[in-house]
Amino acid sequence: MKRYELIVFDWDGTLMDSTATIVRSVEAAALDLGLEPPTEERARYIIGLGLADALRHALPDLPEERYPALVERYRHHYLSRDQGLELFPGASELVRALAGRGHLLGVATGKSRQGLERALGHTGLGMFFHDTRCADECHSKPHPQMLEELMAALGVAPEQTLMIGDTTHDLLMARNAGVAAVAVGYGAHAPTALAQVEHLYCAETVGGLAGWLASNA
Repeated sequence: MKRYELIVFDWDGTLMDSTATIVRSVEAAALDLGLEPPTEERARYIIGLGLADALRHALPDLPEERYPALVERYRHHYLSRDQGLELFPGASELVRALAGRGHLLGVATGKSRQGLERALGHTGLGMFFHDTRCADECHSKPHPQMLEELMAALGVAPEQTLMIGDTTHDLLMARNAGVAAVAVGYGAHAPTALAQVEHLYCAETVGGLAGWLASNA
């Protein structure tokens, strides 16, 4: 018997190896506006949040009227790079294996709907996910709305749901929704940061994640 009927993945930094690209795009957008870029640590921290919230965290002193321009420049730089992004080795096989074992699969991501659909099409994984939620249609993480809507749409209780993500935002969202969480330590947030929020396991690789899920999910 499956312990978790529904397994929900974050996307960037969990399935897709995109952390460095996001950081570089934030830095380039800041430079385009003549701003001092955020530190790499700060830029990595914002990954997983909705774009507007993320950029406000990255550059909190920017006047409000300049954020739309920052968003536009970030999108320009990210879109010029995202066709070269790839899944982490083993991520595609993991998703396919979980689907084959009968789990319901979801995505809860800080990406926009357009960005997620583009990524699902590029990777060929769209057919394996039963439902998805994005930051431009829900509250940004760590608000529980994405998980709450996925559980309601798929008819799964919190105790039958598992969230997998690479940031403290993912783990806090899971906690706020009453859902168990597994962290991955190869994405945006360091394992030392992830350790500050409760979770069942922290995987160092996709292979380690697959092994834990095979035994515990």
